[in-house]
Amino acid sequence: MAWKLMFASAVLAVARTMPRVFVAPQGPAVVSDNAMEMELKPAPINPDWVLDGNPQARSSEQSASADGAAYTAIWDCTAGTFRWYFGWDETVYILEGEVHVTDADGGTRILRAGDVAYFRGGTWATWKIENYLRKVAFMRRTLPAPASFIYRASDAARRRLGRRKGGALN
Repeated sequence: MAWKLMFASAVLAVARTMPRVFVAPQGPAVVSDNAMEMELKPAPINPDWVLDGNPQARSSEQSASADGAAYTAIWDCTAGTFRWYFGWDETVYILEGEVHVTDADGGTRILRAGDVAYFRGGTWATWKIENYLRKVAFMRRTLPAPASFIYRASDAARRRLGRRKGGALN
């Protein structure tokens, strides 16, 4: 088992240090849209999840990563109360309206325009929208535990060696 982990780490290290000239770019480098003007299409909430009212949801995919592991969407919904399952990690930025969110432990938060919230993949929450809500959703597929471990280990090694990736958080 240990040799498999070492082999996987070595492959990952080589892949991360390969010159970018060998990696063909996929899709545009920058994708931008006005979140308030994007055309949204019906995205019905599972009727079994609706607890009260008749919430009507719509969405539009704004962008997606080349590997399909992350994407950004604009989503809106009319009044109603419903359960929601987060299959992916999701960070939301509320553009308009407000929502009362109750997590699985019973903790309640009110999210309003300008608020940011994170929902862990594999969890449920109850959403109560009194009038209307519009949000930007940043979704990321959760990595399997072994892949996540390798990623964190390689990132830690890179930090120790002083080779950090560029970016706002580094």
